[in-house]
Amino acid sequence: MSFRPLLALVLALCLTVVTACSGGSQAMDRSNITYEDIKDTGLANDCPTLPDEARGSISLTQGGKYQLREICMHPSQVFVKGEPTNKRQESRYLEGKILTRFTSSLDQVYGDLAVSGDSITFSEQGGMDFQPVTVLLAGGEEVPFTFASKELVAKANGAALSPSTDLEGDYRAPSYRTSNFLDPKARALTTGVDYAQGLVALGGDDSELATENLKRHIDGAGHMVLSVNKVDAETGEFAGLFTAYQPSDTDMGGKEAVDVKISGQFYGVLEES
Repeated sequence: MSFRPLLALVLALCLTVVTACSGGSQAMDRSNITYEDIKDTGLANDCPTLPDEARGSISLTQGGKYQLREICMHPSQVFVKGEPTNKRQESRYLEGKILTRFTSSLDQVYGDLAVSGDSITFSEQGGMDFQPVTVLLAGGEEVPFTFASKELVAKANGAALSPSTDLEGDYRAPSYRTSNFLDPKARALTTGVDYAQGLVALGGDDSELATENLKRHIDGAGHMVLSVNKVDAETGEFAGLFTAYQPSDTDMGGKEAVDVKISGQFYGVLEES
């Protein structure tokens, strides 16, 4: 009897146990990896993390010039607000499965941090600050939306960045579709047909079809909370959890938006500018 298959099975089991026990606690050092190391692994979608003992605080001076840089937001859960089944029930958020695999995170987001009195204000200026994401609900419905942090203006109490800092504010969520993005009926804002070929007899004037035939560019308004729970005072790094509320895609005005709740981890670096 050959023991090689049994030995290979034991080694594979040991490797699986070691990986499961050690993975997830520390992020890979991005400075030492190549494109081939990260290709098709999903690691590029992860955000760096800080150890649990990173509980420092960074004091900020009045009139000082600061920037938050390298901000990364990795959504891990998405909930969609569903309609109640009867009038006695209230609308509630239903968890969906993220179908977008390796490109759902925001990264390299940056902006100014101002200190005024006993509060701080972060004003987002740019970066990879939007990503198209689609989630699948239990009933089979797919809900697309643009996860973003564009033009985020978030404020927090205090004059320091610490594990108790909660930056909260509003942002702009861009339209999921662009002006030349064709819908399933080949309609768009600047290209395609004015109305679906099967509706020619109606002349495209039916009031029930007007919202689908006449495309519009519609941005949404979101609200975000960045809850810092880890700070490394020596390196200026900070990390924590975020929660964002924003509308879903409207198919450029063709359907009603639904409320979406996104939560996950974030990371960033505080620098003096």
